[in-house]
Amino acid sequence: MTTSLDDVEVVLVSGMSGAGRSTAARALEDIGWFVVDNLPPRLLPAIVEHVAERSDIRRVAVVADVRGGELFAPLADALDELMARGADVRLLFLEAGDNELVRRFESNRRPHPLQGQGRVVDGLARERAMLGDLRARADLVIDTSALNVHDLRRQVDAAFDDDERVRLRATVMSFGFKYGIPIDADFVADVRFLPNPHWVPELRALTGLDAPVSDYVTAIPAAREFLERFTGLLDMAADGYLTEGKRYVTIAIGCTGGKHRSVAISENLAVRLVKHGVETLVVHRDLGRE
Repeated sequence: MTTSLDDVEVVLVSGMSGAGRSTAARALEDIGWFVVDNLPPRLLPAIVEHVAERSDIRRVAVVADVRGGELFAPLADALDELMARGADVRLLFLEAGDNELVRRFESNRRPHPLQGQGRVVDGLARERAMLGDLRARADLVIDTSALNVHDLRRQVDAAFDDDERVRLRATVMSFGFKYGIPIDADFVADVRFLPNPHWVPELRALTGLDAPVSDYVTAIPAAREFLERFTGLLDMAADGYLTEGKRYVTIAIGCTGGKHRSVAISENLAVRLVKHGVETLVVHRDLGRE
């Protein structure tokens, strides 16, 4: 007879090869999660039950990916079984663009596990097809294309460190449209309607982290109205997210280059969200790019 797992938290770490699964797993281990790597999905319910029998372990992170080949197929059924038995299951999916993943494989001089006799990009295409359904049901998607290991660890810490008081966890990310829209964003807001500090000579060399730029941007009535309305929209969506079991939201704020307006608005939005009880991490994806 199977036992209830309603006092066990489970995080499944999956995603694209080369996107940072090992870094995420180490980050979870460092904040107190019991981590199992490269587990055949069919064994997932059994290992969680076995670990749960220990009174000192209630948080289990499992890394599962396509290295298992055909063994990867039963993963969806294993997740469904865990949830049916009452486990608190969350899915972290790590993503990155093909160009960045190819660069990482080439720098490590390792083949992709699914490329066979073909190229790395062939393996990536097969992997994306295999992981499509899993990505669609993920609680949190992190695009690591522009992140270093320290950035990724900070995002994992913010999402999974123990704090039961938090209603919703948010990542507010500034970006430049010239570098592309973040693929892991749940909300995307365009603040290019605001005057650009780039055209103010004394502000051009500064960034949205500097008080003169932040003051310039937020002094505009349209900016204050945007912050007020957008915070209200997120506040309205928060209850629905939690009802649907979604605890993480990524909010992308974009301007032309990701240096002035989007940075200033992201910082100000984060302050407002914290006041509304949302634990918030701010990431400036393109700050420092030319």
